[in-house]
Amino acid sequence: MDRQNITLLTDLYELTMMQGYFRHKDRNETVIFDVFYRANPFGGGYAIMAGLEQLIEYVKGLHFDREDIEYLASLGIFGEDFLDYLTRFRFSGDLYAIPEGTVIFPREPLVKVVAPIMEAQIVETAILNIINHQSLIATKAARVCYAARGDGIMEFGLRRAQGPDSGVYGARAAMIGGCIGTSNVLAGQLFDVPVKGTHAHSWIMSFPDEYTAFKAYSELYPSACILLADTYDTLKSGVPNAIRVFREMRDAGIPLSFYGIRLDSGDLAYLSKKARKMLDEAGFPAAVISASNDLDEFLIDSLKAQGAAITSWGVGTHLITAKDNPSFGGVYKLAAIKGDGGEFLPKIKLSENTEKITNPGNKILYRIYEKDSGKIKADLICLEGETYLETEPLLLFDPLEPWKKTRLAGGSYTLRPLLSKIFQNGTCCYTSPKVMEIRRICQRELDTLWEETRRLVNPHQVYVDLSRKLYDIKLQLLERV
Repeated sequence: MDRQNITLLTDLYELTMMQGYFRHKDRNETVIFDVFYRANPFGGGYAIMAGLEQLIEYVKGLHFDREDIEYLASLGIFGEDFLDYLTRFRFSGDLYAIPEGTVIFPREPLVKVVAPIMEAQIVETAILNIINHQSLIATKAARVCYAARGDGIMEFGLRRAQGPDSGVYGARAAMIGGCIGTSNVLAGQLFDVPVKGTHAHSWIMSFPDEYTAFKAYSELYPSACILLADTYDTLKSGVPNAIRVFREMRDAGIPLSFYGIRLDSGDLAYLSKKARKMLDEAGFPAAVISASNDLDEFLIDSLKAQGAAITSWGVGTHLITAKDNPSFGGVYKLAAIKGDGGEFLPKIKLSENTEKITNPGNKILYRIYEKDSGKIKADLICLEGETYLETEPLLLFDPLEPWKKTRLAGGSYTLRPLLSKIFQNGTCCYTSPKVMEIRRICQRELDTLWEETRRLVNPHQVYVDLSRKLYDIKLQLLERV
């Protein structure tokens, strides 16, 4: 996957609006757009920010090639003066974002674009495409890993992904969310993440018998010998043949550093417990039992509750496609326009649905932690320039039900700003960490959630509050409209 110019990865109306701005507005008018989402996916209590590195690559490469201009001209809807402008087009604005791997919540700004209106408009579609996809898969992976209770999760979804890009960047996001490896070799090469895999049933079937297939595989990969045990009969054939091979390896003095079986069908709880007993009685208590077969967080959670003797899980279709919630729902909304005096004038979008009314203005975001536990207490959306002293009391209130209030005593909490500057005047000023470092960041972030927020069903929702100043401006705009 060589880097490519994806400037035309956009909806047509972004370009038709750009031409409208070009003709009827000050093309240098500076605006602010926010990216946010309205509800946690999977009925969960949180989401994971992912995709920023690809967003950066996209914005860095934003330009129209000669072939792009020729194609747009062929549509017959763009004037020559506008097309000539596009030949010199580059992103010159500022961009802020929550770093990858961070725990995120609904309605708070994930990305803030501050740029001339034409530049801020054209980037909408691609930013949403990138952030929506990777944040969705990273969140799903975090849920699956949580259900596994410390067991390793391997991402096995490439063949079921909706195309090569979804497979590659989905694998990247899954690693951020907590997977220990991926079967996707290209993702391994591109992102320097561990690649893992064993063999298919076809390997067994291509040999005269199961034992011969196992023996050949063990000779090829003695230090990573995981044998697929369910091709014919798991308990009568697969496990006994695997034990025979392990004995022969041990008798030959071959170190059994990483070895075991994989189950890909049948009653995984029953089979794994029986297989565990057989392996232990044969003298192989360190043998791994790995499982696959249309797993998701709920099935893994159920198998753990049943006492399944599985310690390694391969998760494919349900993870890479986020099968039970296939879209993230991030949106991109205008929040402010710079006035003649240089100040940002807040803008608001109204809706009959309360949750669709936007938060106006040039905003920043603080995360509030309980000082003693280090757990997240709430997030606070403020206007640019608002600051707080951790030694002073802090009053929080629910912006939808403002009579619900919480008063934090001074010294009982800590504050952390979440938005980092990514681009300044069109130049990238941020260096993305490696994927495995982002994974470590994500694990630390998840540790700041209360268990009640991480549970898979009916989790506690973290409050995302507004500062009093922002709340008052929002009310003023609502009343004015």
